[in-house]
Amino acid sequence: MAGKFEMYEDRAGKHRFRLKAGNGEIIAVGEAYNTKAACEKGIQSVKAHAANAPVKDLEQDQP
Repeated sequence: MAGKFEMYEDRAGKHRFRLKAGNGEIIAVGEAYNTKAACEKGIQSVKAHAANAPVKDLEQDQP
């Protein structure tokens, strides 16, 4: 089963999204947005940028 984005309104009335894997596990969570349209743009941004995003290991940068 493919993963999916879910949009929802939080207790403060803000719009949020989460990305769930095919098994239902939450694997990413977006920030709080003031509007549903802004939340949808956030999802589109993740879709556009995540596939080619480099991975930076912050543990290697620590002294």
